[in-house]
Amino acid sequence: MTKPCIAIVDTGSGNLRSVEKALTLVGADAVVTHDPDRIARADKIVVPGQGAFGACMAGFTRDGGALRDAVLSAIRAGKFYLGICMGLQVLFEHSEEEPGCAGLGVFAGGVQKFKIAPPLKVPHMGWNGCHRNANGVSSPLLDTMADGTYFYFVHSFYPVPTDPRDVAVYSDHGGVFCAAVARDNLFACQFHPEKSQRAGLALLSRFVSI
Repeated sequence: MTKPCIAIVDTGSGNLRSVEKALTLVGADAVVTHDPDRIARADKIVVPGQGAFGACMAGFTRDGGALRDAVLSAIRAGKFYLGICMGLQVLFEHSEEEPGCAGLGVFAGGVQKFKIAPPLKVPHMGWNGCHRNANGVSSPLLDTMADGTYFYFVHSFYPVPTDPRDVAVYSDHGGVFCAAVARDNLFACQFHPEKSQRAGLALLSRFVSI
C-alpha cells in the first residue's frame, strides 16, 4: 500500500518536527516544506503552528503570497487539510491578537482571547475533555473519538465561527469554546494531536487513512 504524501506547511511558526514525527509514526510519508510546488503535489496538507497570528500570516503572505495561494488552491481542489493550533486560527477572517491582519478567510468569524477570572489561567495549558457538537458538521477524523476524549492544549486564543454549525468539537475553560471546526475536506483543531498521546495518534492515523 502506497503511503500518502503529506506536506507539512512551514510558515515559520514552529512545532513542525514533532508533527512530522507523529505522522511518520502512523504511516505517512510526511515532509516539512515551504515550497508551493511541493505543496501542490502533495496528497494532503497539514498546517501546524505555534506563536502569533500575525507572524503565521506573514509566513503565508511572503513572496507575494505564494504559500497562501498554494494552500488555498489545495483546499479548493478537495485535498484534505488538517490545521493544528495556529493552523486552525488562520482559517478565520481576523484575530484579536493582531488587529488589522487578515486571516485566510476560509471560515467566517474571528479569533478571541480568553477573558476569564482566577484561579483559571491564560494561556490555557493542559489536558481538556472534548465533545462532539451534535448540531455541527461531522468529520471522518472524529470516527475514532469517543465523547469526552482528552486532548492537550496550549493557547490563549480560540476561534469563534459565525456559523455555530462549523464547530465540530467543543471544550471548556471558564466557558465553552470551539476546539475544532470541520467542513468537507477541512478539519482543524485548537488542541495538539501530536502531543495528545494515544488519542492524538488515533486522530492522525485516521487523517492518513482517509
